[in-house]
Amino acid sequence: MPYSKLSDLPKTVKSKLPTHAEEIYRAAYNSAFDTYKDSEDRNGSDDRETVAHKVAWSAVKDQYEKNDNNDWVKKD
Repeated sequence: MPYSKLSDLPKTVKSKLPTHAEEIYRAAYNSAFDTYKDSEDRNGSDDRETVAHKVAWSAVKDQYEKNDNNDWVKKD
């Protein structure tokens, strides 16, 4: 199900990502959840929610990376 606000995100996301990365995650998740509503639009056997989470993490990783302390930081 789509996330209407950042506080609705899964605890694993909220506890790890800075606010801007959470915003990216939420926007990408919500978009993918809508885009891949039909199983014919998804590759493999992943359900809609799984695909949306994968897309969201990929979007975050485009702009953020983990540093030596295992914290997510914006890429240079």
